[in-house]
Amino acid sequence: MKNLFEESLSKSKSEPLPYRMAPRNLEEYVGQSHILSEGKLLRRAIDSDKVTSLILYGPPGVGKTALARVIANKTKAHFQWLNATTLSIDELRKYITTARQRRSKGERTIFFIDEIHRLNRISQDALLPDIEEGNIILIGATVENPFFYLNSALLSRSHIFELKPLTDEEIIEILKRALEDKERGFGTLKVYITDEAIRHIAKSSDGDARKALSALEIAVLTTAPNAEGVINIDIKTAEESIQKKHIVYDRAGDQHYDTVSAFIKSMRGSDPDATLYWLAKMIYAGEDPRFIARRIVIAAAEEVGNADPLALVVATAASQAVEIVGMPEARIILAQAAIYVAKAPKSNACLRAIEEALKDIESERTQAVPEHLKDSHYKGAKRLGRGKGYKYPHDYGGYVEQKYMLKQKKYYKS
Repeated sequence: MKNLFEESLSKSKSEPLPYRMAPRNLEEYVGQSHILSEGKLLRRAIDSDKVTSLILYGPPGVGKTALARVIANKTKAHFQWLNATTLSIDELRKYITTARQRRSKGERTIFFIDEIHRLNRISQDALLPDIEEGNIILIGATVENPFFYLNSALLSRSHIFELKPLTDEEIIEILKRALEDKERGFGTLKVYITDEAIRHIAKSSDGDARKALSALEIAVLTTAPNAEGVINIDIKTAEESIQKKHIVYDRAGDQHYDTVSAFIKSMRGSDPDATLYWLAKMIYAGEDPRFIARRIVIAAAEEVGNADPLALVVATAASQAVEIVGMPEARIILAQAAIYVAKAPKSNACLRAIEEALKDIESERTQAVPEHLKDSHYKGAKRLGRGKGYKYPHDYGGYVEQKYMLKQKKYYKS
């Protein structure tokens, strides 16, 4: 008996190409060899139908839902498809109750929850007892880092598998399969695509198979065949079909933090070209320019410090100028400041100094202020001996030897 997914594949080709071409088994699955090659834990679990609760995490179009479909086709357990964006707590409890009834009859239940990062805390907590007791096996899929969105109890009960963007060669393999497949793809049509065109689609999809297949579908369906009935797809058609390159970047998620991290580390590493690349990615993706400016200001103090004090002046001025000018011209200001910080001599002495001082404040007994340094400007201060013995440095030509701490410590090492 066919499952729901197999039945849907046997329908007419009115379904979108990415859906039709979804792999039905591991042999058809392309990519993610780091978790699915022979001998790997997840591969063994799927092959033996012993899947335990797991979270599939990665950017769009890399095969999270496709992998869930492969598991659905393989397993003998009941497979329940759910989407966190529309799932209410009452519906979830109803599905859990049904799963308990199945287990009492010896049948397993797998909950596949798509976009699990959108599942609220109450619903996450509702899953825990039944995962613990074995009433349900959870498979969650998310484009967001699960450690940012899922509670620790749920994470501790699940294996986390990170799926990577597909390589250009893997995307090309998927596209060629779609062109050759007579049942689900375009194998019944005479389609000729140049190597340049198929490689452009693959490269521009940024590792997203869904985006690549959608572009191929548009190219094939909107290109009229020639006199011989051949649909010719050249580089111009490919560029029109893929349109503007989509940057995988979520301002609240992993891509945001990873890109910002690369930007900061490139400035720290004195590489202005890499600095500009990551800056351009953030600008292209629509990152708040004020956020970028703040990171440059922090880098100027943390990475350059007193090796070139002007770096902080430039960065601060840039931050203020961004507020005044706004985008798109602010991109020039950001570039100028970022390049200055990248090319400036580096010293993290200020950072290390304040960190060491804070560590002492936190871990050691707090030193009292020496009597000669205490405030002596209020009435009655002298009667208490406040400020007695203080030497005003300017009376000694700008410097005079005296203690400024009861227990002298060395923090700043230039």
